[in-house]
Amino acid sequence: MKADFMNMIETFNENNFEFYCNHLAKQDDDLKLIIDTHGYPPLFMRSPTFETLLHIILEQQVSLASAKAALHKLKEKIGIVLPEKLLLLTDIELRACYFSRQKIGYVKDLANAIINKQLNLNALIQLPDETVKRELKKIKGIGEWTTDVYMMMAMQRINLFPVGDIALVNSMKTIKALPKQTGKETLLLMAEKWKPYKTVAAFILWHAYIKKKEIKLY
Repeated sequence: MKADFMNMIETFNENNFEFYCNHLAKQDDDLKLIIDTHGYPPLFMRSPTFETLLHIILEQQVSLASAKAALHKLKEKIGIVLPEKLLLLTDIELRACYFSRQKIGYVKDLANAIINKQLNLNALIQLPDETVKRELKKIKGIGEWTTDVYMMMAMQRINLFPVGDIALVNSMKTIKALPKQTGKETLLLMAEKWKPYKTVAAFILWHAYIKKKEIKLY
């Protein structure tokens, strides 16, 4: 039964990702133009670990470079990023790793939840999207954007569209020539035409934004 259920959870990987990109390109000329101009987007894949979820929390409302610098500083301090090792650090030590006071609280809550078995990241792999979201959002500091990005990048879930992401929203407005004041509800409604591959559409739009801004990912 579990194996059958897992087969129902559609994900992307390096073997099928370009197929999904091509499928969307046939349906949407704007997405096709991005691929024709810049090539296929990166898969943006990360491992489904505590470190990855911590990293995504660090990326909340800051640049990718700033979050990466904080993670690098933490790894210099403790090596492999594990919940037990993080909780040995004082707030002063975490501040020295460029963590804000607010994010110190968030990552400590996450570490405690994993240690106390309130959250099992490995078990999430077997659960449907809405259940995964519900479990992750129980942790303070993890909201819709963090949940979506973790599921997209670490779990390769294929039908998510994080409309709370500024880069994604700006890219979509540019590509679709939408007014700046276009609301999230309208964007979500428009994204429905990319269902059930909204994650792949988001990756293509991020790709366009990154290329336009000449952003170095890592």
